Amino acid sequence: MSEATDVSFNIKTDRTFSWVRDYGWTVTLLIGIGGHFLPHLGLLVPPIMAAMIIMSLMKGKYWCGNFCPHGSFFDELVMRVSRSSKIPNIFKSKITIGLVLIYFIYNMSSRIAEAIFTIGEIPLHHSFGFIFARTYLMVVIAGGLLGIAINSRTWCQFCPMGTMQVFFYKIGQAFNLNSGRDEKVTIEHPEKCLSCGQCSRVCPMELTPYQDFQEYDEHNQFEAEKCIRCKTCVENCPADVLQMADSEEAAAVRANADLEGYENYEYFDARIAEINELKDDVREYTFELIDPGKMDFHPGQFLLWKVDSERKIYKAYTISSAAPDNSEVTVTIKKIDQGYGTSIIFSEFSEGDRVELKGPLGEEITIDTDYDHLLMISNGIGITPFVSTVEKFLTEDHPEEYDGEATLLYGVRYEENLVYDDFFTSAAEENDKFDYHHILSRPRTNGYPEGYVTHILEDLEIEENTGVYMCGTPAMVSDAYDILDEKGISREDIYHESFAV
Repeated sequence: MSEATDVSFNIKTDRTFSWVRDYGWTVTLLIGIGGHFLPHLGLLVPPIMAAMIIMSLMKGKYWCGNFCPHGSFFDELVMRVSRSSKIPNIFKSKITIGLVLIYFIYNMSSRIAEAIFTIGEIPLHHSFGFIFARTYLMVVIAGGLLGIAINSRTWCQFCPMGTMQVFFYKIGQAFNLNSGRDEKVTIEHPEKCLSCGQCSRVCPMELTPYQDFQEYDEHNQFEAEKCIRCKTCVENCPADVLQMADSEEAAAVRANADLEGYENYEYFDARIAEINELKDDVREYTFELIDPGKMDFHPGQFLLWKVDSERKIYKAYTISSAAPDNSEVTVTIKKIDQGYGTSIIFSEFSEGDRVELKGPLGEEITIDTDYDHLLMISNGIGITPFVSTVEKFLTEDHPEEYDGEATLLYGVRYEENLVYDDFFTSAAEENDKFDYHHILSRPRTNGYPEGYVTHILEDLEIEENTGVYMCGTPAMVSDAYDILDEKGISREDIYHESFAV
């Protein structure tokens, strides 16, 4: 499928994770504007450049993403009003980078020469300070306008300071100066990358770490020289498998990676057999598996659906149910406002379309039948793994026996967000040992309990020998853990799967 969605690929997100990045832009304005009134302020630039060069010998473009005053200006101020559209390739081309560097060197050298020749008329430190202040202001104006019109870090694609950092980084590598100091974006293990493209969507430099991870076999670090090590991708990874690490740390991370649930997968050629509208913004997609013809999965596992062939982007969805012979699998998808993947799925895919799937992946929800009581807690689309769990253990014709009692708590915002409500209600009516409770945080009509799923949990009396299973937003899971701790439930008896939207 090609991209045909009006949702922007690039995402505006927080890129400032230290006080330097929060307030570094003040240095830019102080020098760029204040230096025209107090030229001495421009003399702050040479020490800044020296620090940048020294750092680049060991850490590449780390300065750009963590200390650059202009970078702080672009990330903290310009991004707020930026269109955040795709940066045209002309700004990334080697020709543009080379021409801008040549112009910068020529412009600076000619101005410095002019200042030296007029040393008798104007004090040299005044002339030098004014030169640097004017250069800083030029970047503020040009970079700011480009940032607003296109993308906040457009200037950084061809910034001469960035080009110099790449050059000095190569020198540092030649003399092994970066050993033990060069922290790069590191994935726990390439197999754990979901190829969702989130790292690329938030990247200030519009790089594609997930595509590189798809091709890695022997190592697990993002090697792009243009990477500014800003940690934006690390902070925004939905799978939480990215970190900053040097080469030795990265090797240790890979060696100790837990790959349970990420090794025994297959790629499937499949067809969309059926699309059911469960609610206004929730659909159930059933896939007929063609090659291979079956998917052996367990409750709680998920599959990846390739939704953008051009960018090689997959989206992960929990498998909610399957045909008895596993020749068909079903996922439930909620359309997310400004969600790139769901916008493509809801607008482009139809019944009969051929699709590429990867799975099953992730750890299964293994129900321990030795518990006398089961407590299942979910909110939002986190209800889906419990469909197959209830089918397996608690319905009238369940294939596996469980003689204990079970309770399912389910929270959503509105009435129309309740999915599988009839199924769970029917299952509870058929099985007197199964209780089902739903709650709405923003009900539009009377007749529904109001609040959050954790409110039910607070009032619930939990029996001894209870196993707790949770799936939902990270915030809900965190709050539920706190409540369960207060109720004296051991962490060993709690199992969870969280998701991020």
